[in-house]
Amino acid sequence: MKKNCGEDTGHLVYAGLGAFARLRPQDSQYDAIGGTGVIYLCVPAVEKYYASPYKKESPMTTFFGNTTQLATVVCGKTNVSLPILYHRDDAFGLYFTADYERVKAVMPSDRLHPVVLPGNRAIMAMGIFNYIDTSIGPYGEVAVALPAVFDKKITAFNGWFPALMESAYPGFGVVVMHLPVTTQDARDAGRREWGYTKFIADMRFTITPEYFECRMHEDDRHILDIRVKKRGIYLRNEKSFTTFSVKNGDLIKTTISQTATKRVSLKTAGSYLKLGDHPMAESIRRLKISSRPFMSVYYPERSAILPPGKVIEKKVRPLEGHRGVDRKAIHSIEYPGTEKRSIS
Repeated sequence: MKKNCGEDTGHLVYAGLGAFARLRPQDSQYDAIGGTGVIYLCVPAVEKYYASPYKKESPMTTFFGNTTQLATVVCGKTNVSLPILYHRDDAFGLYFTADYERVKAVMPSDRLHPVVLPGNRAIMAMGIFNYIDTSIGPYGEVAVALPAVFDKKITAFNGWFPALMESAYPGFGVVVMHLPVTTQDARDAGRREWGYTKFIADMRFTITPEYFECRMHEDDRHILDIRVKKRGIYLRNEKSFTTFSVKNGDLIKTTISQTATKRVSLKTAGSYLKLGDHPMAESIRRLKISSRPFMSVYYPERSAILPPGKVIEKKVRPLEGHRGVDRKAIHSIEYPGTEKRSIS
């Protein structure tokens, strides 16, 4: 008998269970992934179920409408106003499992606990951004992010909850292990204000109707290639995004507001990450990530606001990342059938 999936809850639950049933783990590092994926796909249904029916927004409210300048970061001859506004971008990413002990060793504080799943596997996410229109100009960025919870012990039994709720879970955020960018202003502002692990790298984006791709180098050193297929269930995402970074020995928490539509898929065939011979690539290998991603995501539309961070702990361990050198990077975008566009 045909199921009626017209309601959001039914549609998402059946879609998640169907994807779970189709999964065929290919290696031992792919453990617990099916359940994780189902949980991710069912998140909006749970949030909608528990949302207040009395919450209404003014028709005059806009995402950037109440933004005011909070601070200024001096980057050489450039002054960067905070918050930084992200009006439009191409954003996509992949999720992998990783060795829990190795991820834990990256944590700059003992009060940060990696999100752990059954099988003693943590999570590593790759987030790729081609920023088209921002208050500091266009640039590219690639994030290596490790989901963690501050001040609450996470085990394989309760790890589902932060994985499910993300920033809605108290203390949840991602430790930014690496964050290369294509411009010096973006690097300098990121390191000086937040302590983000930024360095300057070349990024060549290819965007087709079927996939997003980014090839990244530092001069002639190959860092990585990543491709994400355009597929998945459409979900609305209004949740903020929290990062953890280290600046001058202080642990910095930054809550990034965003409004977006995303597509999430457990079918990851055709999506991949290929690592090169660069120090950043080697540090990812040391995490012993799964041989293939368990989930992909991309954003047909997304806007964000990056404010100053706040200190939540002092005298933590350093998290420097690769520093690189001052240089002019390549930032290009190629659309099939058209000439390659060089942004920088």
